[in-house]
Amino acid sequence: MNIVDLGAPFAAGNTAEVYLFKNKVVKIFKEYLPDSEAVNEAQKQKYAHYCGLFVPKVLEVTKVDGRQALIMEYVQGETVGHLISQHPEQVEYYMNLSIDLQQNIHEHEAHSMESMQEKLSRQIKEAPRLEFSLKKELLGQLNAMTYEKKLCHGDFHFFNLIQSGNEAAVIDWVDASAGDIRADIYRTYLLYSQVSIKWAEMYIELYCKKTGLSKDEIFRWAPIIAAARLSESVSAEEGSRLVELVNHYYDRL
Repeated sequence: MNIVDLGAPFAAGNTAEVYLFKNKVVKIFKEYLPDSEAVNEAQKQKYAHYCGLFVPKVLEVTKVDGRQALIMEYVQGETVGHLISQHPEQVEYYMNLSIDLQQNIHEHEAHSMESMQEKLSRQIKEAPRLEFSLKKELLGQLNAMTYEKKLCHGDFHFFNLIQSGNEAAVIDWVDASAGDIRADIYRTYLLYSQVSIKWAEMYIELYCKKTGLSKDEIFRWAPIIAAARLSESVSAEEGSRLVELVNHYYDRL
């Protein structure tokens, strides 16, 4: 198998291109990523599958034209994000569905998974546009957090859900970790707020209503999660917004 054989990718992001080949999904990672990237994602996805969650089964970790590749089963369907773009009046229905799925993920222990604390610490240290002194304060706040180590997806949103029949599969487990569900909830809120404030507010209100969690305890994670996201490939505009969020919520703590 080589990249030419695969044809055109049906999806592409900052870290990988995704192809459909012989009824299998082939995810080929960018060359700049660490050599362990495909293996780490495969292990996380296998653990989620072991927990009984509806996720694509990992078939093989290999290389394609010298690049890391992850081969998975193909789940036929459309992303929930695409379905909402076709039927925006159904956004609340799908929001409720997605929250139920995320709650199901959060019910599972994840002690063998990468630590959220270690992951966020690494990202904050790598984050541009933040003063060293602020990073030090944020790392201190992170280390002071206490929580149960629950399974957290780390990138949970409509476009990582594939509606297949009466179920929705959860894809893209590369950012999964063992950590605080409130941090995972704020991460989703932050991602939605980049697309639609209406989606973000609907999400947080429904999540709090369903779980009894308070918005205040979720937003304690705001400066930490916003700072960590700065380490990702975000636009200049989004980077400025994240810096503002870090400063705004850190000053309120």
